[in-house]
Amino acid sequence: YYVLAFNPSYYLKNPVQIFMIQNGGLSIHGSLIAAIGFAIIYTKYKKLSFWRIADTFAPAIILGQAIGRVGCDVFGTAMQTAYFWGVKINNQLLHPVQIYESILNYVLFAVLWNLRDRIKYNGQLFLYYLIGFSFNRGVVEFFRTNPMVIEPFTIAHVTSLIIMIVALFVMVYLRKQKKFVNEIKIDARNKLIGNVATLGMIILSIMIYYKIY
Repeated sequence: YYVLAFNPSYYLKNPVQIFMIQNGGLSIHGSLIAAIGFAIIYTKYKKLSFWRIADTFAPAIILGQAIGRVGCDVFGTAMQTAYFWGVKINNQLLHPVQIYESILNYVLFAVLWNLRDRIKYNGQLFLYYLIGFSFNRGVVEFFRTNPMVIEPFTIAHVTSLIIMIVALFVMVYLRKQKKFVNEIKIDARNKLIGNVATLGMIILSIMIYYKIY
């Protein structure tokens, strides 16, 4: 994805650079698209329901992204105003985009966690994840430095928008199929524990982030 979306002409002329991941790459969008493709092929081969499995994994996927983003070393743009939560890198006060996205992803995790017993059709929870994550990334992208398509929108904005549109169309299609068996029953106490735990993880992630930087 990084190769195709960011600078295809350069990588076509320098194909060896495709494998030099120490210089960048490994975009989350590319990983997500590849993982979905692999999961579709695997579940079809095993004669499993892709959408039911996707719903099962959706909360865990975004939780992993929330935790993993804390350790990302891609910082944001320079702050125009010196806010106390900025991080100083090379004598510049930068937006801590890692923690922005981490917090947004934790919030999305909490939303998905609480909606597990309220979905109406297979795939709904996973599609909520795709739309929610794309929205989160779109917001954070305004504070990152990536190649522009039309200022201030980057290629990541475009990709996120495409994912959201596709997810909405698929959502309409799946809703009409009415294929769903709701086997999940979750009491209010379970949801409360999950919400408190999520808040604790947000606080812990912020503490770890500022301890590192």
